[in-house]
Amino acid sequence: MEIPPLRERRKDIPLLANYFIKLFSDKLNKRVKGMSREFLQALERQTWKGNIRELKNVIERAVILSEGGELEAETLPAAWGLEPGNGQASSAFDLASVEKLHIQRVLAYTHGNKVEAAKLLNIGLTTVYRKMEEYGLNGPYLNAPNMDMPN
Repeated sequence: MEIPPLRERRKDIPLLANYFIKLFSDKLNKRVKGMSREFLQALERQTWKGNIRELKNVIERAVILSEGGELEAETLPAAWGLEPGNGQASSAFDLASVEKLHIQRVLAYTHGNKVEAAKLLNIGLTTVYRKMEEYGLNGPYLNAPNMDMPN
């Protein structure tokens, strides 16, 4: 049986996205209930070379980064070419967004324990605080359940 790729089934994107939002909201103990119109439109414009697995990963990342009840376009990958908030092109190799996401994941993994996060990140505690300030990392992710860290 052959199933067409996701790019040929765009009408399935909202249904799948909402399913993954619920899945990761529950897993991460977050209160994300939906997505903004801009977020959905950006999802529908993608080519989805990685099919549903790629969509699942994008939604997981967005839920991790979200600080409200709705996923916003600013939580989409920088590689999609949108700079949060202004719609201008951004580098696909934006180190700051990768670093921010990694620090968020480590903080979630340590349940917000900054000393343990500093050890895992192999940086000083002062640097953790500075990076948290720089990236505005003071949201509810600190109460997220233990997450599996990538190998």
